[in-house]
Amino acid sequence: MARTTVARHIIDTLHASGVRRVYGLPGDSLNGVTDAIRQVDGVDWMTTRHEEAAAFAASAEAALTGELAVCAGSCGPGNLHLINGLFDAQRSGVPVLALASHIPSGEIGTGYFQETHPQELFRECSVYAELVSSAEQAPRLLRIAMRAAIERRGVAVLVLPGDVALEEIAAEVTAIRPTSSQVVPAEEDLARAAGVLDDCEDVTILAGAGCAGAHDELLQIAETLKAPIVHAMRGKEWVEHDNPYDVGMTGLLGFSSGYRAMMSAETLLVLGSDLPYPQFYPEATVIQVDIRGERIGRRTPVEVPLVGGVAETIRALLPRLRTHADRKHLDDATKHYAKTRRTLDELATPSKRTIHPQYLTRLIDEAADEDAVFLPDVGSPVIWAARYLTMNGRRRIVGSFTHGSMANALSQAIGAQAASPGRQVIALAGDGGLSMLMGELLTLVEHNLPVKVVVFNNSSYNFVEVEMKADGFVNFGTELTNPDFSKVAEACGLAGFRTDKSKDLPKVVKQFLDHDGPALLDVEVERQELTIPPAISAAQAKGFTLYSLRTVLSGRGDELIDLARANLRQLF
Repeated sequence: MARTTVARHIIDTLHASGVRRVYGLPGDSLNGVTDAIRQVDGVDWMTTRHEEAAAFAASAEAALTGELAVCAGSCGPGNLHLINGLFDAQRSGVPVLALASHIPSGEIGTGYFQETHPQELFRECSVYAELVSSAEQAPRLLRIAMRAAIERRGVAVLVLPGDVALEEIAAEVTAIRPTSSQVVPAEEDLARAAGVLDDCEDVTILAGAGCAGAHDELLQIAETLKAPIVHAMRGKEWVEHDNPYDVGMTGLLGFSSGYRAMMSAETLLVLGSDLPYPQFYPEATVIQVDIRGERIGRRTPVEVPLVGGVAETIRALLPRLRTHADRKHLDDATKHYAKTRRTLDELATPSKRTIHPQYLTRLIDEAADEDAVFLPDVGSPVIWAARYLTMNGRRRIVGSFTHGSMANALSQAIGAQAASPGRQVIALAGDGGLSMLMGELLTLVEHNLPVKVVVFNNSSYNFVEVEMKADGFVNFGTELTNPDFSKVAEACGLAGFRTDKSKDLPKVVKQFLDHDGPALLDVEVERQELTIPPAISAAQAKGFTLYSLRTVLSGRGDELIDLARANLRQLF
């Protein structure tokens, strides 16, 4: 066996395993890895302007492809900057390997320049985090880390001192590829679930991200049970399309029809979902299917736990189930959804006074490609994405839906576009989210990534303002003084577009999406637009009343007029 450096062995192994790019920033402790990437044809060094963006990009690539994605950060601050994006990958359940370089091995424990304790720092956001303490360890620990990330669907961190990366070893390159398996619950558990489902009529299905690849099976069991299907945000792309049983979303991003179908259920069948809000679960008998048994029962008591894949579990259940005849619960839910959908669509209309974010999102949806990838920022953009983007089985929607981090849209768009060079990638960015990692506009230009960035510019941390209002607080600290983002984009080398008039929006949206290369569209949208939750609680109603009173007393009563003017159509 020829001798090579540890760093080169790592990159050769990644290449043999199908990895085609590494996201990150160079640094002296990472020199060995950087130089190895330079030497290996077929592995690109996708430099970003911030390590957090590198981790987000890797998270999006892994989510889009289902395959291992890789990011890297230099010692100390470089490692720390990776953490937020890695938390997103870990909580989204996607396979990411992080190469976290470390200070010289002989200096560990001395308080050396830029010293941290990476294994401890990364422990909470990983399935595996270990230090390569000698060159001889490197090949085996690399294999373990890659296998852990792939098979456990999470983040693996390999902590690599810069000096160890440069040491020579003799080791075979081994390709690490995913395995495939099917997990089906035990016979007695399936029989118990079938018994519960057969003994009731009003069944509602809650479907999440675990329904990926199970669309046909999902429709089959819904037809058998005459059950409406409510989807969570991460289930939208897998569940919503071509689905006559779909009745919309529930949760904080959802709307009334999904909430109503959940709350009226006698039995709730949870398929591959871990919706984190206990207040949105009904007082009902719950059957929960999840490939990860530790997730079952985390949100609400579960009478029948089923550990298994959604598709194979449904296939095993169907022969045991009687076909339900009573459609009353299903018909009632779908009728309510149709009414709710009409109401939502009526809000996505042009206005002479302002641009409603619903209208902007609808136009983007209508003009986007049939296989577009959408990446909404956490905050108000994800709400409009949830309600107005249409899924068709080919489109994808990726975001920080579980970790809930700002500034994900632009950063994740880098990874989505790099992994799918011929595909339309659209980042739906908030003005606060964009400005947090705005330097990544330069990354789009540097790597010629034709990402389209839509900025929902309301000059505020808008979703925070809504939360403040609901809790009865006067808005404070949420005002943003923004530049003309289209001119910022142009200064960075992107094409810039801007409008604040509804009548101009259709034309501008088309020009923006038709541009051959990276582009940014800055749209001044209505700041006071309310994101009405599925059900208004007494506490929230009280909160809005307190907000009104406190706002008047603070001398800012004009805000109430703007609020009423902006939302008159959905309040009355």
